[in-house]
Amino acid sequence: MRTVNIHETKTHLSRLVDAAARGEGFVIAKAGKPLVKVVPLDAPEASARRRTGFLAGCFRIPDDFDRVAGDEIEALFGARP
Repeated sequence: MRTVNIHETKTHLSRLVDAAARGEGFVIAKAGKPLVKVVPLDAPEASARRRTGFLAGCFRIPDDFDRVAGDEIEALFGARP
């Protein structure tokens, strides 16, 4: 994604907006620090691109997961002498 500084944005706003409307989003930066991302309204949101749960069923968490190595952990933190 293209990064432009504020001065360039003010100078070429119409051209940048037209490009963003065509799907070529850009980032506006001030002193080299990104501040704002400009994307077309119909662009998919970041959360829409995540595939939540795509590994569901691929792993099994043991029932005693929260107790695994409990004795060693207690010894490390001084709960038992």
